[in-house]
Amino acid sequence: MVFLLLWIKMTIKEALIWGQSELIEACERPQYEAELLLCYALQKDRMYFVTHDTEEIDFKLYETLIARRKKNEPYEYIVGEASFYDIHLNVEEGVLIPRPETEILIDLVADIIEKENITSIAEIGVGTGAISIVLARKFPNLQSIATDICDAPLRVAQLNINKYQVDEQIELRKSNLIDEVSEPIELVVSNPPYIAEDFLLESNVVDYEPKEALFGGRVGDELLKQIILDVKQRGIKWLACEMGYDQKIPLSAFVNELGVKSIQFYKDFAGFDRGFIICFTDELNSE
Repeated sequence: MVFLLLWIKMTIKEALIWGQSELIEACERPQYEAELLLCYALQKDRMYFVTHDTEEIDFKLYETLIARRKKNEPYEYIVGEASFYDIHLNVEEGVLIPRPETEILIDLVADIIEKENITSIAEIGVGTGAISIVLARKFPNLQSIATDICDAPLRVAQLNINKYQVDEQIELRKSNLIDEVSEPIELVVSNPPYIAEDFLLESNVVDYEPKEALFGGRVGDELLKQIILDVKQRGIKWLACEMGYDQKIPLSAFVNELGVKSIQFYKDFAGFDRGFIICFTDELNSE
């Protein structure tokens, strides 16, 4: 069947019907993703398909894209781009795909930046640069140092920073957590690895996305706890992090033992615990 398809042409309508049928078991919205992949293959928008449904197309590229998605490769890696907040970010294998839930984290951090008049932050685990770029676009006076331990995210983040012309606001730095950040910082934000090593993930995640951006240790919260300790030790006032849905109780106990001014947990769009905001102290240590 696949061999024969390489040698025939299909109309747009026929191609979409075929693509949807191929993706039924690969994704939750097979019709939508079949349309998006054809948009990418033809470099047309979805409205074009409505007005040109009988137009014949060269099927080979579309068939290749559908085959990749059928094997559970994430759509974002196939097209090399991820939609996030109000921007479109370059993304590739080796770099974590930004999730909609991280937009909640950004909005919470933006509220703190505005209320506290914060001008200097650090991001741990820059990935595509999603968090730092959106915050830089919101706050033109904000300066950020964004770190990552891997080269691929730093390279892709730089492409995205250049794309949105925020290179004067964001400095990328290869670093474990904030080890290489010596400047005074008022707030640290992070979507770190927080999944337990033995947690079973879907194929489109575990088979393609970087494990160093997913797994946080044997239990999963080890890296989160280290970030909390590092930020407290540095005398930084604010920490905003994503976390796993089942980590609220252990992290609450850990933070209460440390002693902080306040910790606020928040939920994601599905109603699961997804992150926290810690205020360590009333005063910022500027050393």
